[in-house]
Amino acid sequence: MAITDIKEFSHLTQSDIDTLGRELDEIRHDVEESLGARDARYIRGVIRLQRALEFGGRLTLFGSKYRPAWLAGTAMLALSKCIENMELGHNVVHGQWDWMNDPEIHSTTWEWDMTGPSAQWKRAHNYSHHTYTNIVGMDEDVQFGIIRMTRDVPWRPINLLQPVANVVLASAFEWGIALHDWKITQDAARERGDDQLAEVNRDFARKIARQVIKDYVLFPALTGPAWRSTLTANATANLARNLWAYTVIFCGHFPDGAEKFTVEQYRNETKPEWYLRQMLGSANFKSGRVMGFMSGNLSYQIEHHLFPDLPSNRLREVSVRVRSLCDKYDLPYTTGSLGKQYLLALRTIHKLSLPDRFLKATSDDAPETSSERKFLVGDPAVNPLRVDPATGRRIGLRSALRRMRERGRPLPV
Repeated sequence: MAITDIKEFSHLTQSDIDTLGRELDEIRHDVEESLGARDARYIRGVIRLQRALEFGGRLTLFGSKYRPAWLAGTAMLALSKCIENMELGHNVVHGQWDWMNDPEIHSTTWEWDMTGPSAQWKRAHNYSHHTYTNIVGMDEDVQFGIIRMTRDVPWRPINLLQPVANVVLASAFEWGIALHDWKITQDAARERGDDQLAEVNRDFARKIARQVIKDYVLFPALTGPAWRSTLTANATANLARNLWAYTVIFCGHFPDGAEKFTVEQYRNETKPEWYLRQMLGSANFKSGRVMGFMSGNLSYQIEHHLFPDLPSNRLREVSVRVRSLCDKYDLPYTTGSLGKQYLLALRTIHKLSLPDRFLKATSDDAPETSSERKFLVGDPAVNPLRVDPATGRRIGLRSALRRMRERGRPLPV
């Protein structure tokens, strides 16, 4: 199974975890206390940039019958959609800018340029995913409903199709997210009564109609004779945004080292243990300032999962302190290049499309899923993956993983 005891897996005592929690609380406090005019200028500048790119792209597409204008207009529109989705929509709806008390930049009023209503995404993502992050059976983002990403999920014949399903999901990511959030919101509404369910369905239908009409009817029609080329430009910009958002999300959630957890671990979880679950269940990818900005600073997924409502422009500085804590407590800080992180996720998608009998590793000791049982080696009193035989001192998770590699233990597949 996935991790059932986070203390055992992390090689930390309860005292260690409690102290770690207090140090992470201190990071949050320091950032919240320092928020001010600089941060407000940042988000308002992002909004101006995004709107200028969208306006420039829409205007340029009036000449989209000519290839240079089509390319320039499509590029500007795609960039504006990526920024609106990642650095604005995702982060504003998380409540990262609610502290400004600006009704135009607030989680309760912002409607993003995506198929699904932002309110439904907020319910499904902000609550379900960020509360139950990577808990198998509670966090539906573990497999987005259709893709098996851990051996803890039983194999079904339909999983043979998941390499194809993955391509479809990437290409139509906004639709996949919309349907995913709609289902979760429907389930919650059913518990409250039929009137709520009808309202959920109406909101979903209205948002779909708005998005389809805007991108595939209204704006193409406005360009008159260039309507056909404008239509293809809009579709291309949406495709580019979908592929980029999908890549960023998968690189933050599914590379090797982004661990999964059981309901048993969650039942008696403390706030410091929640922090630790976010650290062990997330992955970053290396980015400069431009790629970080274009990813909505979700290249710092570990930090975002620790502090989902802190402004995204602060995650870069927060990452320095979080990485320092990982060094202090001998914990892994899972990161790598964008290409590497995505290829690891892609390998898992293709590998777990097969029945378990074709796989060598188990859900206790696999690259994409492991548990505390992977460290059960020899005499527990002198286990070289828990206690250094030379010093008698307990070693941390990062050292234990390194020692496994040094001992020549074959990598599972």
